[in-house]
Amino acid sequence: MSLLEVTNLKKIYTTRFGGNPVQALSSVSFHVEQGEYAAIMGESGSGKTTLLNILAALDQPTSGEVLLNGRNMADIRERDLAAFRRENLGFVFQEFNLLDTFSIEDNIFLPLVLAGETYPAMAGKLDKLSKRLGIADILKKYPYEVSGGQKQRAAVARALITEPQILLADEPTGALDSKATDSLLRLFEEVNAMGQTILMVTHSVKAASHAGRVLFIKDGEVFHQLYRGGASTEEFYGRITDTLTVLTTGGEDHA
Repeated sequence: MSLLEVTNLKKIYTTRFGGNPVQALSSVSFHVEQGEYAAIMGESGSGKTTLLNILAALDQPTSGEVLLNGRNMADIRERDLAAFRRENLGFVFQEFNLLDTFSIEDNIFLPLVLAGETYPAMAGKLDKLSKRLGIADILKKYPYEVSGGQKQRAAVARALITEPQILLADEPTGALDSKATDSLLRLFEEVNAMGQTILMVTHSVKAASHAGRVLFIKDGEVFHQLYRGGASTEEFYGRITDTLTVLTTGGEDHA
């Protein structure tokens, strides 16, 4: 059984004052296997953000279903959603979402504090994770004292410290320079190689070329998907670029 199963997902937004409804997703179906590293691409307005919000249990679909490890997310009660996200999902955002009044260490601890873990338990988890991510020397600093790349590594640590079933990344390289981008993408590959499932939404061909599979969203549907297989990062980059060209010039549906 797949870790994440998305079936016939549809989302229609109704506007106030009787405006025309907006269909953000029309019929999205795909699955993500345990340990997979997948990326989702598409033009602005294609439905990527709506899809990510539904997968993150921040929004409800109009119809269709999302199963995480066999559990239908629509069955989770509203009062239990925050705990469900904290226990099962890790999040990495473009803008880091770190609190400037908290140290890097306290930012990473935050989801564990909310879960009621003891300090010794949190410290033990962070010790191993911070060394693995190369941020052990900045834990006592504050976000405004470190670089963008270090902030994003701290955000990744915060996402991983809860040992989530799936890591959801929303444009994780969008606010990084080229050097920090390369570093973060290597980090994602290392984390994935250790068994962490990753689903990333990105506009960046460079970022997507590091994934094992890329799904292309167009007009609220999965238009096409590419598997990396034995291709090098450079070869996969070229295949992704070619597919995006077809996507933006109105080629035929290949899904």
